[in-house]
Amino acid sequence: MEKIGDFLIQEGPMKKPVMGNVALVRAMIEASVRVVTSYPGSPTPEIGAAIQSIPSEKNPLYFEFSVNEKVALEVAFGASINGHLSCCFFKSVGLNVAADSFVQLSLMELIGGMVVVLGDDPGAHSSQNEQDNLHIARMAYIPVLEPSTPSETYAFFLRAAQLSQINRMPVILRLTTHVCHARETVSFGKWQPQPRDDTPRFDPKKHGPYIPITAQVFPLKRRALKKLSLLSDELDAPGWHKRLDNENPTRGLITHGTCFLSCMETLEGTSHPPDILKLSHRYPLSTTVVLDFLRSHSQVLVLEELDDTLEKDIKALALDQGVDCRITGKDDVEDWIGEYTPRKVQEILHRNWPDIVPPVDPVATASFPRPAQMCPGCGHRSAFHAIKKALSKEDITVADIGCHTLGFLEPYEVGQVLLCMGHSNGTGAGLSLFNRQRKVVTFLGDSTFFHAGIPGIINAVLHGHTHTLILMQNDTTAMTGHQEHAGTKIAIRKILEAIGIQHIFEVDTYRQKELTQAVKQAMEVDAFSVVIARHPCMLKWTRELRRKGRALPSPVQISNRCKNIQRCIVHFACPTFQRKQDGAVEVQRELCIGDGSCRQTCPVDAIEKTPLPNGEGESS
Repeated sequence: MEKIGDFLIQEGPMKKPVMGNVALVRAMIEASVRVVTSYPGSPTPEIGAAIQSIPSEKNPLYFEFSVNEKVALEVAFGASINGHLSCCFFKSVGLNVAADSFVQLSLMELIGGMVVVLGDDPGAHSSQNEQDNLHIARMAYIPVLEPSTPSETYAFFLRAAQLSQINRMPVILRLTTHVCHARETVSFGKWQPQPRDDTPRFDPKKHGPYIPITAQVFPLKRRALKKLSLLSDELDAPGWHKRLDNENPTRGLITHGTCFLSCMETLEGTSHPPDILKLSHRYPLSTTVVLDFLRSHSQVLVLEELDDTLEKDIKALALDQGVDCRITGKDDVEDWIGEYTPRKVQEILHRNWPDIVPPVDPVATASFPRPAQMCPGCGHRSAFHAIKKALSKEDITVADIGCHTLGFLEPYEVGQVLLCMGHSNGTGAGLSLFNRQRKVVTFLGDSTFFHAGIPGIINAVLHGHTHTLILMQNDTTAMTGHQEHAGTKIAIRKILEAIGIQHIFEVDTYRQKELTQAVKQAMEVDAFSVVIARHPCMLKWTRELRRKGRALPSPVQISNRCKNIQRCIVHFACPTFQRKQDGAVEVQRELCIGDGSCRQTCPVDAIEKTPLPNGEGESS
């Protein structure tokens, strides 16, 4: 079976069925990208996995998972101003982290070129919001290309890289969850390894200035706006946008991205469909193309996911140019929310044009809720089970981003407030001010510790805040696919000690009684204290075990000592334990990984190791 990494560096041309994220990597290679940086986050982590699947001795890309998105952007920027074509990618809210540097990019002369790949998340499949990053792109004067399929992802990246190099400016390639993960047979071009020119080209006198101080800001901004205007003309060239003429001068529809695919599916079989203009980008607006479309229709509906940026631009353009066309767009609060699936698009089209058939109500079927949950054997589950015993009902718990965010759910109900990665100790400090009655406990993952957590910890020590941090250490970036983080090389405890924290407790989360006691002790300290609750990610552990061809330990079993107290289900809540129809507890052997962390939770010791068939002791 051909591996992804092997075909990515074939000299081609070729056709391959791939997901959008993989097609993107081949485009990077064909475009001669030299430096790629990222911080992992859905829907983009498969990009990094595809790059890392290329044999290291043949990989034409330098790639790193930086400690956060801001650093990733800055590394790519530094490579670009030294003459290397670079690419930086991260998820939607990652742009918030990188924003301080991102908004300066258009002011700089990026002599090597730089493409920023954004994985936006309409529908909030894996994010705490569904922000439309077109707003930040507009603020930064950076153009945004928006493919709708894996084939367009490949083609648009090649074009984005070319435009970026020619104009020496950043270009954004905005993907969404379904574009990243959709699969399509993509026709790839030729690629042949070329000798690399590693001559440093950074020359601030020739290409600068690179210091946007007051005296330079206005000239740099004028240059950025001029570049954007010139690029807008290039993007108006034939072949960028897609226009479908259905000989309907009355009705026109302007859309973009995956909304276009939903439109095509919805309008299939419609007797008199509207003409459609599918834009390859919403910013900068292609005024010539849009004006031509508006002037040839008496009514135009603008269909776009999330915010109404395109609609407002088109209405302003029509007003300025005196175009006699009725333009409609979002007119219901739900139009700003969620993905534009075929069903949702059909509802909007029917609302605007009643003769288009409304969606049929789905047939009601019995279903059971499937809440998000931690994996069998997850050390965080043992941690929360133990930590909750140390907390009172009055204590305040502050969550952070990571697998441990799921502690908010039943039955643990630990973590009552959440903003973003690394916020917990800043928020916790604020909650502890003027508060001597209720203890404050914050949570932080080890990857997030390096990403954005250290400043809040330093602040807590500097200003004498008195809350307790529980640092959930599982030695990987688990939620986004087990990418390595700085903790694999840099000891967290040494950093905490260097910061000046004197009260540090460290316990394996499987030692639940010890962890409960450590949390109690830490909460009694009248200073900032830290409990490192550590245990390796067991999903990663089981995968590594299988890769080595080794079997997992045998599942646990329920003995006849069971009194059906059901603490294993109600309080520990490992999905391995389930109720039978008669109410008794059973072990789902397909789920159990045999780790045995559950055994200490049973008050009558009814959870047992399974004897091995050969009688040589016990499993797990």
